Amino acid sequence: MPAAESDAGFAPLLSERLRLRAVTVDDAAALHRLINDWDVARMLGGVPFPYPREELAAWIAAAAADLAAGRAWHLVITGREEEHPVGVVGLSREDARSARLGYWIGRRYWGHGVASEAAGRMVQFAFGRLGLDTLTAYVADDNDASARVLAKHGFRFTHEAEHDFRSRGGAFPVRWFRLTRADVMRASGHGEATPGTKRPIVLVAAVALIDADGRVLLARRPEGKALAGLWEFPGGKLAEGETPEAALIRELKEELGIDVSAACLAPFAFASHAYETFHLLMPLYLCRRWQGEPTPREGQELAWVRPMRLAEYPMPPADVPLVAQLRDFL
Repeated sequence: MPAAESDAGFAPLLSERLRLRAVTVDDAAALHRLINDWDVARMLGGVPFPYPREELAAWIAAAAADLAAGRAWHLVITGREEEHPVGVVGLSREDARSARLGYWIGRRYWGHGVASEAAGRMVQFAFGRLGLDTLTAYVADDNDASARVLAKHGFRFTHEAEHDFRSRGGAFPVRWFRLTRADVMRASGHGEATPGTKRPIVLVAAVALIDADGRVLLARRPEGKALAGLWEFPGGKLAEGETPEAALIRELKEELGIDVSAACLAPFAFASHAYETFHLLMPLYLCRRWQGEPTPREGQELAWVRPMRLAEYPMPPADVPLVAQLRDFL
């Protein structure tokens, strides 16, 4: 896991108006004022009312430990240019591939879209940076505002249950929601295709860069892009009238800062995959010689991977069939 997600130096997450940062002991007084409010506390399963200051201090210490261990990311919500907390948003791991989303906002900040913006940023972080496959969340049965926030970001209602609410003194009905990577892919037009549907063909060129140790370079799509969090072979879409070789030379320079000549690009295989809104045709080239050191220039993460480990890296559906061919060849 990248250090930025797992240690005390967590890099704040930014959205249009908000900054989501690690919680500190200096936040205790402001957070206590906001959460020690019946209208806030009654919607949170694990929060008593009144909320003792010492319990909040213990939670802040636990949040720091969880962040350092990569167990959970409980972040304070502030304005882009402010340090004053307005609420908290968080992810708690349920297992290696899933987490539970939660959030609360101080009552004085309700009605301004803060919860929706913070939750949406955490969804991007979960799928784009942490590489999770599933998010879950629950809301109190009388918390329609939070249910609307989840629905806005694609969460689907799954079932009703009861959850212990300390503030309410016992079990209370809740609604559970779920969001998967497949849901996110469908929303971006990368879902499964309907058989027999005509769709435009998109031409993309990709390359397997192979170093002197026989390792293959993979790039992880950054937050904010379609298929964020998945690994792929470097490359990109062909411009009008552009050859695959010319597209790769341009893309590798822009994305990785390396220079490649057409003579060093050897055609290897191709992928043909029907997505929901388009059909992808992608030739894959091999390249063992280039000038410069591959450096991420567009926010992506890079990994040099042994051929036998390529299948361990989640990839877009179009790339998956190429992995076995490449592994067998190398």
